[in-house]
Amino acid sequence: MSCFKWSPKRTASEEIVYQENKKRVAQESGKRLGLDGDPDLQFLLVGGELIKVRSNSWQKNRFYKLQEDCRTLWHESSKVHKKKQTYSIDDIDSIRKGRQSEGLKKHTNPNDEEKCFSIIFKGSKKNLDLMASSAEEADRWINSLEKIISTMHNLDYQQKSEHWIISCMKKVDKNNDNMMSLKEVKDFMRQINVEVDDDYAADLFKKCDTSNSGTLEGSEIKEFYNLLTQREEINVIYEKCAQTEGLMSARDLLNFLLNEQREQVTIEHAQKLIENYEVDAAAKQRKCMTKDGFLMYLQQEESSIFNPAHKKVYQDMSQPLNHYFISSSHNTYLMEDQLKGPSSTEAYIKALMKSCRCVELDCWDGSDGEPVIYHGHTLTSKVLFKDVIRAIKDFAFKKSQYPVILSLENHCTLEQQKTMTRHLTSILGDALLTKPLGDTMPTNFPSPEELKGKFIIKGKRLNKLDAFFSKSNTIVEETVSEEDEAAESKENGQKAKSKKTNMKLAKELSDIVIYCKSVHFNSFEDARDKQAFYEMSSFKETKALQLAETSPSAFIHHNMDKLSRIYPAGSRTDSSNYNPVPLWNVGCQIVALNFQTPSKEMHINQGRFLPNGFCGYILKPEFLRSPSSQFNPNNKTWPNKKIFHVMVISAQQLPKINKDKAKSIVDPLVRIEISGVPADNASKETKYITNNGFNPMWNERFQFTINVPELAMVRFVVEDYDTASYNDLVGHYCLPLTSIQTGYRHVPLLTKRSDVISSAGLFVHLMLIDA
Repeated sequence: MSCFKWSPKRTASEEIVYQENKKRVAQESGKRLGLDGDPDLQFLLVGGELIKVRSNSWQKNRFYKLQEDCRTLWHESSKVHKKKQTYSIDDIDSIRKGRQSEGLKKHTNPNDEEKCFSIIFKGSKKNLDLMASSAEEADRWINSLEKIISTMHNLDYQQKSEHWIISCMKKVDKNNDNMMSLKEVKDFMRQINVEVDDDYAADLFKKCDTSNSGTLEGSEIKEFYNLLTQREEINVIYEKCAQTEGLMSARDLLNFLLNEQREQVTIEHAQKLIENYEVDAAAKQRKCMTKDGFLMYLQQEESSIFNPAHKKVYQDMSQPLNHYFISSSHNTYLMEDQLKGPSSTEAYIKALMKSCRCVELDCWDGSDGEPVIYHGHTLTSKVLFKDVIRAIKDFAFKKSQYPVILSLENHCTLEQQKTMTRHLTSILGDALLTKPLGDTMPTNFPSPEELKGKFIIKGKRLNKLDAFFSKSNTIVEETVSEEDEAAESKENGQKAKSKKTNMKLAKELSDIVIYCKSVHFNSFEDARDKQAFYEMSSFKETKALQLAETSPSAFIHHNMDKLSRIYPAGSRTDSSNYNPVPLWNVGCQIVALNFQTPSKEMHINQGRFLPNGFCGYILKPEFLRSPSSQFNPNNKTWPNKKIFHVMVISAQQLPKINKDKAKSIVDPLVRIEISGVPADNASKETKYITNNGFNPMWNERFQFTINVPELAMVRFVVEDYDTASYNDLVGHYCLPLTSIQTGYRHVPLLTKRSDVISSAGLFVHLMLIDA
């Protein structure tokens, strides 16, 4: 059946004008991207047919093309009420080549591997699985789309802002004439999230309509854009610092960098900034910075709140594994809740692509002798163990080269345990750690650096690790105690069993458990006297939080030579999360959260692992590693306090929350939250601004006492104030205090699912001084 194709009724001459107009718009959009005349862009603008794959029976030809704004992918639809379907390029996370999605693996032939690709979207939107007519055509689509996505991603803040504003203009330009009437200007103001009265809109319009034509076009729209994006707060800072004939000389800029930004830099660095960011050639020749150049500099990555030096791996990665916080996931296989949500290999891919370094596999007997992964005794769907291991193998080291721990919750019979071992060894190959490093019995963990590219199995083991180095490798027992999370999952399934039942363990599976042998926790004294360094315990959140409260010093010293894994209580059937901070405060390394559940706790987790190249490993502070440490997070007095000053100045281009309601404008407020040792936990917020999400201004100052800076997390939250119900989240950003740059800084904003909101941000001033 051919697709229903809709187009408006136009005369032949109108159609010619319309098509010429579209070409002109596409050319302007391409220029703004720096891709004017680029063959890959032209290929996408022309478009072509691809097969959309949904199931074995639903595979249909659809025409896809890039729209003239160069930021929207369009495809025709057979549904009359959905004449066209669009996907924003901003919403695409990545392009995945080959049959690398669950859908394509299930519903296409292995022989079509080279023709297939998937568009992976941010957030919870389903993948778009596609197949081209040939491998060459698939490569052309993949390369062209990746070029557009990369180009959009690498635009600077000002370019992203301009793109966003122009796209909003296009939405109100219903007749596509590239002109703006007064009515369209009013609609546009609402589109960009600001409510203005009619008189203000009319005045702004009149000021820009220099031709008195009753519409804005060309240079008039540019003037309208300039008036709209004036940053009064930047003008004030610039005028204060520009001491050289109304301009900012390299010396003026250096003074600003030293005194306001607290950066230890030289005059050469200031000159380089002028060279890089000044937009006026005459000013650049004089080694001066104009206001526009200054704004350009303030919108670059080096002026962000996040220290760019921490974007790469900068910490010592040669210390023992247990000296690091490790980004860890619980029930990794779940896409939603743990009662009836779907299990999927996609959930593992998403976690690994967020640099998660410890994933969980709940293994149960499946049909046809093939073990499966799902949340036992629930209605969650099942996924084959071998499919999960293949997905982990393919995606484990794309974001980070540091080791991945596979935490096995083993409920399988001996036969299927042997099958699990076969899959692990055959699929992971040499990357699977099957023996200790070195030729002698180790007394400590190897480092993340030594374990690069390796998979470590966490699970039960029948004997001690030194069996590898003794001539007698006999197994006295074939059973191990079944406790902790594995037993709890049976309790939750209403199967009354004592916590210490025994289960049979296959020797093959036991033998590949090296540095992460699961053992039952009795007490810190028992662990100190009887546990080897590689024997680790898992703690339910309630037990762990209780120990962190009552025995913090003992817990800290336990984690100095052993690993601890914390997992959410089984009562969290909605897959909600607990607060990880108190457990990091006592040195727990593997604090496992439900990655599939966007929440404040996950925002803090992502913020904790943002520095050090986002590699999934963060070196613990020295006082959580040194045996002589007397650190106690519950102390009431601290020797090295800091005072953290925050001035929330303004925000730019906040997104609309209720996009369906044309007249809905946000009333934004900003909250600053500190999470760390109990004495540091605090929260303060600004007043709310009525009906302005485009350029709200607060200029409000706050002060926080920070007792332990090394453990403090700072979270900025922007909310839409509501008198009648809970405030809606507009955006957030979280990072460690130790990775913050002081001075005037832009703060990027993320969605609830932690995707970047490309044009939005906060502008703040920060100071951190000794108390």
